Amino acid sequence: MGYLALALLFLAFVVWISRVLVYSVWLKPMKLERLLKKQGVLGPPYELLYGNIRENDALNNQARSKPMNSSHKIAPRVAPILHQTAQKYGKLSLLWYGTQARVTVFDPEMVKEILSNKFGHFKKPKLNPLLKLLATGLAHHEGEKWARHRRIINPAFHLEKIKLMLPAFSATCIDLIEKWEKLMKGHSSCEVDVWPHLQQLTADVISRTAFGSSYKEGDRIFKLQSEQAELMMQAANSIYFPGLEFLPTKTNLRRWAVDREVRALLTGMIKKKEKKAIDDMGEAATDDLLGLLIKSNIKESQLGMTLDDVIAECKLFYFAGQETTSVLLNWTMVALSMHPHWQTRAREEVLQTFGKNKPDFDGLTHLKIVNMILHETLRLYPPVVALLRSTYKEMTIGGVTFPAGVELCLPIVLLHHDKEIWGEDADEFNPERFSKGVSNATKYQTAFFPFGWGPRICIGQNFALTEAKLALAMILQNFWFELSPTYVHAPLPIVTVQPQYGTQVILHKLDG
Repeated sequence: MGYLALALLFLAFVVWISRVLVYSVWLKPMKLERLLKKQGVLGPPYELLYGNIRENDALNNQARSKPMNSSHKIAPRVAPILHQTAQKYGKLSLLWYGTQARVTVFDPEMVKEILSNKFGHFKKPKLNPLLKLLATGLAHHEGEKWARHRRIINPAFHLEKIKLMLPAFSATCIDLIEKWEKLMKGHSSCEVDVWPHLQQLTADVISRTAFGSSYKEGDRIFKLQSEQAELMMQAANSIYFPGLEFLPTKTNLRRWAVDREVRALLTGMIKKKEKKAIDDMGEAATDDLLGLLIKSNIKESQLGMTLDDVIAECKLFYFAGQETTSVLLNWTMVALSMHPHWQTRAREEVLQTFGKNKPDFDGLTHLKIVNMILHETLRLYPPVVALLRSTYKEMTIGGVTFPAGVELCLPIVLLHHDKEIWGEDADEFNPERFSKGVSNATKYQTAFFPFGWGPRICIGQNFALTEAKLALAMILQNFWFELSPTYVHAPLPIVTVQPQYGTQVILHKLDG
């Protein structure tokens, strides 16, 4: 009788699991697809279990198998499935990432409502556990924890604090200029793949400003974080099954090993900084980001951040801080090489403002042409292709009702290249469109949001733009540059939009 009871229990369990699976992988997606279809939200059909992942992979492989011409129309290459579905199905289109429904919202007014998040109805999607190893921190927290962390971190990114970091920015840029001059070996020009140099530049800036350390001390962390980003993209483009992160696969073992080493390195740096940066009165003695964070955290008393919290924020400093500015500088150099008259105008402005002297903070704030160029580069080459939000309850927006748990994809790259918003020259490099400032470049406030928008706008925006202005100004003071015949134009999204084959540039030393 006991065996029969166990058999019946096991059978009941199998039946229950089967029903759950059938509902999850077929009935629920079909029901949701019909609901959205009735409201005019269409897309390619759902494929059992895979959704549109196979189609997405095929389009990505096809797009990345060949380079672009010199056009700035990057959306078909960096986000082919978003571009294709928007063209075919309109401003709202449905895609399936496995069994997860994701609606692409290609309408600036709806994007504004989602990002303003007045009533807290839109959250960051639940993060795939395999992706958490790269960076979480402020970018992924919600509710009170997000508000508390933002309050603790905010003081480190005030403009007055960034102004104090300018000597570290300058010292790193001088190192880069001297390195490029040495590569010339007495000649007036040479070919350089500037992409790894720009990565090293921004890595050094983060190391110095976040921890007061040199690039060499932080170099290992950057290499590990870059590897983790590659592993993360593999996970992001694959089907996730609950518990997959615990399986000792070859890839998972490597993910864990990378994370352990990064945590160990960061823990050592944090402990060292705590010992050095806090005096007898409990005040931080330094003005680097970690010191400021520790100082602010102490004031929170029992509501402050734990060691794990600080490690998570440090990972985010390292990854987001370095990646955003390096790709911005890279694509700015590409754009100015393709459009040399704008390079000339920018250089004239820099030399008129600073001459050959080291740029200062006040002067940087008055570089109108450089500012226009950086914003136009961010429009054409946004660091990230899209933002994701998720409904935690049924929500009606733009006349469409979305059930709880639907992901909303806000395609930055599509909105930044939309001809209805920016005009027929939307795919062309025209910094003049920002001559009256960002708010007057278009009638839609959220048609331009390279750093996000609303209450969750990137906390490091001023840090990144100040660093980029200074680096570009010093490069323009010392060199003029053009693309090498060996350069291959091939933007590729690896978390951020990077050059697939590097950025080969011919640097020419300026006379005098």
